Amino acid sequence: MPLLGGIRPPIAVLCLLIVALAGLTAKVLGPGDDAAVPQAVLSSQQHFAEDGAIALRASIDERVTDLQRTTAAVNAGTPREPEDILSDLGRTYQKWTGTTVIDLESGKVLAARGERIPLAWLDKETLVGEHALTPRMVRLETGDVRLMTMAVLDPKDRPQQLLIASNSLSVPAINLGPFRSMAVVARDGEVLATAGFEQSEALNSDAEREELAFLQKQMSGFAGQAADRTEQHPVSAREPGARGYPGVSGTLLGDDYNGRIASAGYASLASSDPEEKDSVAAGLGLTVVAMLPVVQQHGAADTGRELYGLIAAGALVVLGLFAAAVLWTAVQRPLLRLFLESRRLARGDLTRPVAVPRWGEPARIGAALERLRTQLDVSGRGEDPVPAGRRSRLGLRAPLALTAVLLLLWCVPVGLLLNRTDGSVSVPAAIVNDQRDRTDLISDRVRQALNEAQADLVSTSRLIDADDRPRTGTLLADALKEHPRYQALYVVGPGGEVVARAGSAPHDWADEKGLPLVRVSGHGGKKPVIQAGAPVPEHQGTTLVGEVRVEFLNSLLNRPGLGSVRVVDAEARTIAAGDGFLAFEKLPDALTDLVRASNEQVGAGPVENGLLLRDGGGVTVAAAAPFSGGGTASDIGWSVVSRQDAAHFEIAAYEREDRSVLAGMLGLAAIVVCLGWVYLVVVRPLRALAVGAEKLADGDLKTVHYPRYQDEVGAVVRSLELLRQQLQARRQNQARRTAEPRLGAGGR
Repeated sequence: MPLLGGIRPPIAVLCLLIVALAGLTAKVLGPGDDAAVPQAVLSSQQHFAEDGAIALRASIDERVTDLQRTTAAVNAGTPREPEDILSDLGRTYQKWTGTTVIDLESGKVLAARGERIPLAWLDKETLVGEHALTPRMVRLETGDVRLMTMAVLDPKDRPQQLLIASNSLSVPAINLGPFRSMAVVARDGEVLATAGFEQSEALNSDAEREELAFLQKQMSGFAGQAADRTEQHPVSAREPGARGYPGVSGTLLGDDYNGRIASAGYASLASSDPEEKDSVAAGLGLTVVAMLPVVQQHGAADTGRELYGLIAAGALVVLGLFAAAVLWTAVQRPLLRLFLESRRLARGDLTRPVAVPRWGEPARIGAALERLRTQLDVSGRGEDPVPAGRRSRLGLRAPLALTAVLLLLWCVPVGLLLNRTDGSVSVPAAIVNDQRDRTDLISDRVRQALNEAQADLVSTSRLIDADDRPRTGTLLADALKEHPRYQALYVVGPGGEVVARAGSAPHDWADEKGLPLVRVSGHGGKKPVIQAGAPVPEHQGTTLVGEVRVEFLNSLLNRPGLGSVRVVDAEARTIAAGDGFLAFEKLPDALTDLVRASNEQVGAGPVENGLLLRDGGGVTVAAAAPFSGGGTASDIGWSVVSRQDAAHFEIAAYEREDRSVLAGMLGLAAIVVCLGWVYLVVVRPLRALAVGAEKLADGDLKTVHYPRYQDEVGAVVRSLELLRQQLQARRQNQARRTAEPRLGAGGR
């Protein structure tokens, strides 16, 4: 018999799968060591660091772009005094800690604003060469690090000047929550800036000071490890085919102190688009590290649940062996017996009666073989005729169904009943705090993006001459190409008429007192219209309006590990979302109340209550963060709302539930594969063989029996064909003997 055919392989494979599944069940659902820090908490720190890196990268790139754009506008316009340039720059963009204009020939400082910028780092390589005007990190006398951004001013009929702007490398000034700290790390592991430790500087007790020193030491260690790990290429840092954060990110575990373990996530600054080459921040070699001390899990394993895993594995072995015994007794043994009996008859051994199985298709085939034996056995003419085998509707399908039921008795309870959470899972407080803090970070990013959009319009409006419509149209078209965040730019005159435009069709702009410069319209339409405006200087009542693409805001909200994130207005109507939305659709009541409560506490800190929502058997972690922190967009009443099903967190209880479901599905797959194999290869051919054998026993000698498979069933078919040929030869011999006497009598 071939090794891959017949009844033995599927039964053997079923036994192997059952043993393997039992071992897997015992391992993943049985006793095990709980991690000191839940994986969900570590993943949350990684995502927090990624968000901080994205925010820092966007902030640096925006500042570089704004400085270059301002320089280009100054070079294209009429010559202006350095003092006026810095004044306009400060009014338009409130983002630099200090600005300076120096004469490139003499090195003399022509104008300065804000903190004093040291100039000792300026050299020839900074201004000339392959890396000319590349931003540099400079440490001040106070110890703080500043990023120096440079651009050349080339006014007409004047010597060239160098515009230098400095800004800090700290992450956005957002709430970090209790005990959390973040740091910006250089390539060599040096900590350039930190945030969060200053919340603990006022501690007076010795224990508190010791804990602060411990955390600062841990951050220094994490900074060195993160700098080493981020040196590798982002592609090689991930599993093959894995996607996610475009840079290098991961998690770190430190030492424990007073029952808390220092955990950290790190992320290198990377462009949002891997193919983007013009990200200045991505080439600085900076890394953001987010650290949070987490209460250590004491490994109090749920012995009851672990015992359930061992019991489930043992029950699977018992039921699997019983199911295999059913298949062996009801299918394999009768088939092998038929194979031996049919081969014996085909060889001409007709002395012994056929051992007929008791029921099913083997019984029908055995009865047909016995009838064929009596027809071939000359000495058995006087024997009583053998009755045909009894037909059964189920036949061998009955033991297959019984085997499936036995295995389903394990798959269904394990997959649907074992380790069910039923909404009683305890979500770690660190995850809830991270949801809130990350939502606050996303809210700050969106607010800054809208502020940047309005600031860009202010900068562009200074170049507009509303009386020169062709030139204004060309200027808007160039600006639209330079700013992908807009879908349309247009100039609205005092009467509401559109003077010049570029991009998609403009929408109405109401120039009324009290209306914010950043607003949303398009109510009742398929898509919200987000508009930002800037008055055009020297043209009373004329406004430059830019429509921000909703897709641009959606891209800011799509962050892993944060769930569904939306931007809503003051009435909790959806304006943008990271996972698709209907324009101006309302939030659920619970989230609406959360938005309302967060708006009432603007300026009083983040909302501490109402973040963990339980509805029936589900647990949802939600957070709301209103726009706050300054700028034009801070007063429009918008908020960022996030919610995530707690089942998506890597919490031990949910992981056990998922593993139980997986074990049940694997058992179901084993049932379908192995029993389907038996049915297709053995049972269905046997049913066809039973019909053919009965027809042959009834006298159908014309139908030829062809074996389809080289297995036990095929062997029985071949033997049946040999018996048909023997019966056909005997009938022909009998007809010849009967005809010979008649021919002899006719010849006399």
